[in-house]
Amino acid sequence: MKYQNILNKAINDQELTFDEGVFLYEEAPLEALQKAANQIRINKTNPKTVSYLIDRNINYTNVCITNCKFCNFYRTPQHDGAYVLSKEILREKIEETIAVGGTRILMQGGHHPDLRLDWYIELLTWLKKEFPSIELDCFSPSEIDNICLLENKDAETILKALIEAGLQGLPGGGAELLDDEIRQKVSPKKISGSRWLEIMEIAHKLNLHTSASMVIGFGENAKNRIKHFDLLRNQQKKSLNKYNNGFIAFIAWPLQHELTPLGKQSQNSGKLGATKEEYLRNLAIARIYLNPYFENIQASWPTMGFKVAQEALSYGANDFGSTMLEENVVSQASTKTHKFILVDDICKLINEAGYKPVQRLTDYSIL
Repeated sequence: MKYQNILNKAINDQELTFDEGVFLYEEAPLEALQKAANQIRINKTNPKTVSYLIDRNINYTNVCITNCKFCNFYRTPQHDGAYVLSKEILREKIEETIAVGGTRILMQGGHHPDLRLDWYIELLTWLKKEFPSIELDCFSPSEIDNICLLENKDAETILKALIEAGLQGLPGGGAELLDDEIRQKVSPKKISGSRWLEIMEIAHKLNLHTSASMVIGFGENAKNRIKHFDLLRNQQKKSLNKYNNGFIAFIAWPLQHELTPLGKQSQNSGKLGATKEEYLRNLAIARIYLNPYFENIQASWPTMGFKVAQEALSYGANDFGSTMLEENVVSQASTKTHKFILVDDICKLINEAGYKPVQRLTDYSIL
């Protein structure tokens, strides 16, 4: 069978072509994809363990001027509900994180029109001084681009200044789908897919930790999704070759949409988001198509629930994600999103799935 020949190529660490990726997405049985993805996961990572991270997601501001149709979190600068977190609130959140064994803060916000580079530098400097043991993964590529526009400076200059102040990693937020055909429909004011990749390459050059993300369920087709994988794979190859640094992990999840402007439009009824089977198919093909350049792939319990996240561990995922402690962006888009999990529960779920849980840091080194 043709699909099995393609899967065997991937298992043997050979790159698939774009057309082969589309063919698998459209034609291969889910069971065959699962077996191949799981075999690649076994070949690529420790087959007996599943990693997790103790961290907290902090959204320092909800002010944004980009107006993405799929976002229900942002507020305009004049909105009564607009906020920028004070240091007192940040201190309380970080102290709570440390108290439960947390090692990282993942901090993201909107595209605030008034927060200048000096504000971010002062924030990072304060965080590093007050909490030297906490890893600081902050500000997605689109936030970096927003600072570039405000300061009229290039991304490398901005990132170097933030690194000097204490920045250690750049989260993968804002990628959604890197295919600009889709981006122009759902987030026309946001940076292009090529700009997202450009800023990530600079982050790789400067030795920051980065992750690659993907959101499915905007009404796109298999070619749009494979283009996303293809762009990520090409960038990963380039970054690893030039800087010996690239994306540390990949994570995908379905669009949460019921409460968003996009989800409320009648013409989108029944066309958004993804089923469990579609999520698992996308996850398996991610492991297959991104091989051999991506080692770590994360399951998404916040959007898919704990049972599906357990299943994902046999579809190519080797990481269960993080405790998060709070989640304010994706959960604003749907009433079905999970926002919090205890460390003991993560370990229990991983054990139930047949693996040994191991705690990690951002760079996937095991504690």
